[in-house]
Amino acid sequence: MTTSNQGLSTGAGPPAPVDTRPEAIKAKPVRHWGRWISAVIVIYLVIALLYSFIKSPNVDWATVGNFLFKPLVLRGVVATVELTVVAMVVGAVGGTILAVMRLSDNPVLSTISWVYIWFFRGTPVYVQIILWGNIGVLYQRFYAGLPLTGLSLGSTGSGALVNHLFVVAILALGLNEAAYAAELVRAGIISVDAGQSEAALSLGMAPTLTMRRIVLPQAMRVIIPTMGNETISMLKTTSLLAVLGGGVELFGRLQIVYAQTFQIVPLLVVASMWYLFLTTILTIGQHYLEAYFGRGFGAAEAEAAEKRAERRAARAHG
Repeated sequence: MTTSNQGLSTGAGPPAPVDTRPEAIKAKPVRHWGRWISAVIVIYLVIALLYSFIKSPNVDWATVGNFLFKPLVLRGVVATVELTVVAMVVGAVGGTILAVMRLSDNPVLSTISWVYIWFFRGTPVYVQIILWGNIGVLYQRFYAGLPLTGLSLGSTGSGALVNHLFVVAILALGLNEAAYAAELVRAGIISVDAGQSEAALSLGMAPTLTMRRIVLPQAMRVIIPTMGNETISMLKTTSLLAVLGGGVELFGRLQIVYAQTFQIVPLLVVASMWYLFLTTILTIGQHYLEAYFGRGFGAAEAEAAEKRAERRAARAHG
């Protein structure tokens, strides 16, 4: 018996496991002919529309090419970018302060923030721009004390007038944006789990430090996409400043030109091309910011984690 057992123990080893997995299903994809037909129709209509626009005799492409890179237009592009950046910085900083005030337990601060948001969101930005342009009518002494704003629109040089309108634009666009940014920031703060703040406070962190180091960095995942949309919208909203005259930004400068040359359509094409170029750059930047602050969240990260798990399982099974 001992020899028999030894002979069995010195055999070729245990039998190889039998692969009982079912065969892969060979499924045929469903043909969505309606989608292909509708796609072809849409592409045809888009191409026909572009062709009719390009070949239109009312679009003077020579004028478009002549004005596209003129120094006057380029200065307007730079001024538009400057206005967008400064107005968004004012709006983001002011909106963050207003959002924290809105969430404060102090009823005075909360009420002040609510009234501010109610007023600036309840009145059109076009009206606010005109109001700030004529604010000297209401508050002459206070208005005259502001830098580069105690000026008369009809009695100043072009440089001083542009500076005057630049300050007016920042006040109008920045303060209006702060009201919208406040709600965006508040939504981002609310999206962070309350346990994060409680844990930070239990460790002895001050409420201000908790907001700055714990809550706001996590809220950026929610804030960045909407704030990116607001930035693109702000870039286009600067065109409303043309109502003030003076040509402080791109569309205002082109409006002054086509009011004299009557080349309305070609100069509108120039403006549209520059706005499309700038918004494309902002869209690309927004994509990378969303990817940076959204690490660890979303479908892409879940898919990557699933692939990593499959690779680990494959290595474990040889």
